Amino acid sequence: MFCALANLRAQTGSAAPGASPSIEQRVSDLEAYVNNAARGADAANAQVTSNITGSGPGHNAWMMTCSALVLFMTLPGLALFYGGLVRAKNVLSVLAQCLGIAGLVAILWWAVGYSLVFSRGSPFLGGLTFAFLRGVNSQPNGDYSYWVSQNVFAMYQLMFAIITPALIIGSIAERMKYAAVLLFVAIWMFAVYFPIAHMVWGIDGWMNGVWNQGAKITAMDFAGGTVVHMSSGWSALVLCILLGHRLGFSKEIMAPHSMVLCMVGAGMLWVGWYGFNAGSALGADGIAANAFTTTTLATAVASFTWAMMEYALRGKPSVLGFCSGAVAGLVVITPACGYVHPTGAVLIGVAAGIVPFFACTKLKAALGYDDALDTFGVHAVGGTLGAFLTGVFATATVNPNLALSQGAPFNPATQNGLARIIGHTLWLEQLKAIAMTLALAVVGTAIVAAIVSALIGLRIAPEIERQGLDINEHGEEGYITSG
Repeated sequence: MFCALANLRAQTGSAAPGASPSIEQRVSDLEAYVNNAARGADAANAQVTSNITGSGPGHNAWMMTCSALVLFMTLPGLALFYGGLVRAKNVLSVLAQCLGIAGLVAILWWAVGYSLVFSRGSPFLGGLTFAFLRGVNSQPNGDYSYWVSQNVFAMYQLMFAIITPALIIGSIAERMKYAAVLLFVAIWMFAVYFPIAHMVWGIDGWMNGVWNQGAKITAMDFAGGTVVHMSSGWSALVLCILLGHRLGFSKEIMAPHSMVLCMVGAGMLWVGWYGFNAGSALGADGIAANAFTTTTLATAVASFTWAMMEYALRGKPSVLGFCSGAVAGLVVITPACGYVHPTGAVLIGVAAGIVPFFACTKLKAALGYDDALDTFGVHAVGGTLGAFLTGVFATATVNPNLALSQGAPFNPATQNGLARIIGHTLWLEQLKAIAMTLALAVVGTAIVAAIVSALIGLRIAPEIERQGLDINEHGEEGYITSG
């Protein structure tokens, strides 16, 4: 989630230098634009202005496209993927939950969410500098990108904030009150998402090992392994356990009502995920190209591996297996996509097709929890696996940001500490970030669920669950089969 090759970070709103640039400096600014790096005027001690004073059109266009792609992942991608996996009487409830979460989170993001994540504050939570998007205009925020407008950056990050709680609904599908879903998400964003996102991606975040020289945990998360998938997946496990089993769980067949919708949704997720992963380079540069490549390879390999596991163990490769494997591959490669070589991505894809497969087919059966649509098995297990494998496969050969101190004595005033541990002990830092994320997600979710349960209750009445949420919670039916 950070611009490439930038060693210095300009402060948003700092006074512009007064002198006009020379021809050499103007050429240097154009080179900086092409390389997605800092202009001369962006340096803290700059004495000249830049004739390119705002955002870069190419990088801005890429990020607006990626923002639309990430929204496409939720609406309609995730909605259709989850919608196809539930029973026909509950398909609209999933769509309504995705739509409701999108609107609710957008309001929270505008009010304080963006500021709490991406303004400077403490190592654990940002301040209120950007509350109500105050000062968030078309000028770049040099803490995160020199060439992308801050309002575009804010909208791009909004799409991540939308899909993260939306992932949780897969674990509690078909049995949670709509009002409880919205209230839970509203509180959970403050208790879990905003703090984790700031700690990992905030410029002064506690676990931002790439750009915060004072980070206590020098970990990396390129596009959301800890922030998105671990936080939602582990929260999903806690919430589904607290809710309890669906009526008839393990006694009745609860097969997906439409594998066609599931396949369409999975395909949309795959396409949209290029915005998720390649867009996290925050520019149309070489790091984005590497993320695009590794995302493709890991996803394809994981989809094939999962289905072949079914073929070997069950005799039939299923469409659900291909879809589940693809999503698992996308999840596992997410934190690593901008940091690993394509060959590493293939190995990650193999792991993504095997480990979540057993989590969904064996672990869930052994422990007996009702994770309706396997949010925990895919996103928690996959996100945790991906965060760890990032520490194993990350290499500075594909991302110069990881080599800021290679070839020279380490200078903590201007460089991060990653170059000293890449290929050595980075995996230990990743484990620390995993532990912190897991603890906050589990404890935070338990507290939030207790609050919502005490206020309005979590679960729908048994008669409503039998009849279906669509007609009872939303007054509509997904399919009209008579009259």
